[in-house]
Parts: sequence; structure tokens; C-alpha cells
Amino acid sequence: MTGETKRVTLHWTGDLVFRGEAGGHETVIDGDNTTAPGPMLQLLLAVASCTASDVALILGKMRRPPRELRVEAAGTRREEEPRRYTGIHLEYHLAGEGIDEARARRAIDLSLEKYCSVISSLAPDIRITYALALG
Repeated sequence: MTGETKRVTLHWTGDLVFRGEAGGHETVIDGDNTTAPGPMLQLLLAVASCTASDVALILGKMRRPPRELRVEAAGTRREEEPRRYTGIHLEYHLAGEGIDEARARRAIDLSLEKYCSVISSLAPDIRITYALALG
């Protein structure tokens, strides 16, 4: 199997705080969610940013680039260990000239079903739902 290999480096800085390096960029991850988002919140951010990027690109190809795009993500976790996500709900807030509900939903559906690499990397039993607000 061939393909692109991505690499990151994680440095422990004390307590449950880590400094991540990826492609010349740094980020902080805090397992206690005190000084920075922890791994589970980072995963929600990864899901939201992946699908938002897709939606922006798809709408651009439709010649309807968004003027505003915000995605709010909420993840439901199990009570028992491992406390993984069992469901993720995404709320898309979109505005832009010529962006109607049909185009917006088409772009979102394409992202969720075909293009978003992060969502495709999650366990298949995680329920992904979404809502759309235009304006």
C-alpha cells in the first residue's frame, strides 16, 4: 500500500501538557483542558476544520464561495472507558451570495460522505449528524 505519510512530534512539557509540532507549526494540547484543548476537543476541532475546508472548496467550485462559514461541533462520549465519541453533531452556519439550502446541503453531504479525511478516519459506528443555518 502506498500513499502520503504524515508525521508529527509531541513533546511532554509537564503535567498533562504537550507541545505538538507538525509541518513547522506548533500547537499545545492539555489532557486536562486547562491551558489548551485536550485530545478529544482537538479531535472535534479536526472534524470541524476538515469538513469546513471541504465545504468552502466545494461551494467555491460551485461559484458560490462563502462570505461566512462557521461550524460548531458537539461530541457525545461514552461514560465508560474508553470514553470515545459515540456521536458527533455539526452545526454549519453559512452565508454568501447564491448559497441556498440545496447547494449548502450538497456541499456538506459531499464532505461528510466522500471528502473529509478526518471523518473517514473515525470508527464507522460514530453517528455523524448535522444542522444547517443560512444567513
